[in-house]
Amino acid sequence: MKFFFSLILVLHGLIHLLGFLKAFQFTEMAPLQSAISKPMGVLWAIVTMLFLLAAVMLFISEYWFIPATAAVFMSSGLLISTWSDARYGMIPNLLILVVCGLAIASVTYKSVYRQDVKVAAASSRMDTSLLTEADIQHLPVPVQNYIRLSGSIGKPKVQHFKAEFDGKIRKDEQSEWMPFTCEQHNFMAVPSRLFFMDARMKGLPVAGYHHYKNGTAVMDIRLLSLLRVQYAEGNEMDISETVTFFNDMCCMAPATLIDSRIQWLETNGNQVMCSFTHNQITIHANLIFNEKHQLVNFISNDRYAYTDKGPMARVPWQTPIKAYKPVNGYYLAASADMIYNYPEGDLNYGEFKLKEIKYN
Repeated sequence: MKFFFSLILVLHGLIHLLGFLKAFQFTEMAPLQSAISKPMGVLWAIVTMLFLLAAVMLFISEYWFIPATAAVFMSSGLLISTWSDARYGMIPNLLILVVCGLAIASVTYKSVYRQDVKVAAASSRMDTSLLTEADIQHLPVPVQNYIRLSGSIGKPKVQHFKAEFDGKIRKDEQSEWMPFTCEQHNFMAVPSRLFFMDARMKGLPVAGYHHYKNGTAVMDIRLLSLLRVQYAEGNEMDISETVTFFNDMCCMAPATLIDSRIQWLETNGNQVMCSFTHNQITIHANLIFNEKHQLVNFISNDRYAYTDKGPMARVPWQTPIKAYKPVNGYYLAASADMIYNYPEGDLNYGEFKLKEIKYN
C-alpha cells in the first residue's frame, strides 16, 4: 500500500512538469493549452519537487505529509488557473489530501503518548548503583537464579525501560489476527506503563494507546487514529494493568524483582507465588521456572476481561514464554503468548516478539 501511494505521488508530481515545460517552451508536446508565464512555470516545478520529496519521506519519516500537503494546495491553485486543461488533476489531489489528513491524525494521536513519556521521564528517579548479589539474597532461590541468568548482576539497577515488539493480536477465536508493532516505556519509581500499538484491521490502520499512570489505567483503541472502537477505564482496568505492569517487570526486566512492593509468599520447587502492591491495589501471580532457571510462565487470577455477557470479569490469565535470546548484553524472553483461561476454553489472543529493549 505504501509503495502504491508513493507511486501516485511520483506520477502526479511528474505530471506537473508539463506546466514547467509549457512555460519555458522546452517542448511543443505539452498538452496544456492555457498560457503559462515563466514565474508560474517555476511554481509548477516546485510542486513537482514537493511531491517527489513527499514520496521519498513516506519511507523514512512520519512527517511526509508536510511537503505533500503543501504540494496539494499549491497544485490546486495551479490547476484552477488552467482549469479547462488540468481539472482532472484535482482527483489525485483530493486522494492525497485525504491520506495526508489520516497521517496528521496518526501523528497527533501518537504525540499524546510521546508527551506522556517525556513527563514520566522527567520525574523518573536516576540511580546509577549496580545490582549486586547482596541485593537479591532475600529473594526465593528460583528468582535469584533467574536474575543471574538474565545477566543483570553487576549492571545498573533498572529504573526505566523502553521495549519494542511486533506480533499479532485478536479479539476472539472468530476474529482475524491483526498484525501489529508496538513501543512501550515502563517507569519503576512511580509505576507507569505507556504502551502504543500500531495495528492493521482488514487492511485499515488501528492505533491503540494503553496508559497506566501511578495506578490509574486507560485503554483507547482508534480506527484511523480517529474513530474510537474500544475504550475502557475504571477499577477493573486499574487492577488489570497493575497485573500487566508486574508481568512486564517479571518478563522484561528481571533486575526490577528486588522491588520492595513485591511480597514473596510461597515457593514450591520451581513455582513461586508472589504479590505486587501499588496505590492500594494488590495483585497476585504464580511464577513458573524451568530447570534452566528460565521464567516459562506467569499466571494471575486477578486480571479482568470482557465476557459474552458484556461486563468485565476476572479471568485467569497467563503469558507462557516460548523462547529466550541475548539482547544488549542481557538474556531475556524473546517471545510469549497472551492467554485467557475462559471456562469454555483457552483463548490465545496475542503473540508478542521482542525486537529491542533498552534500560535506563
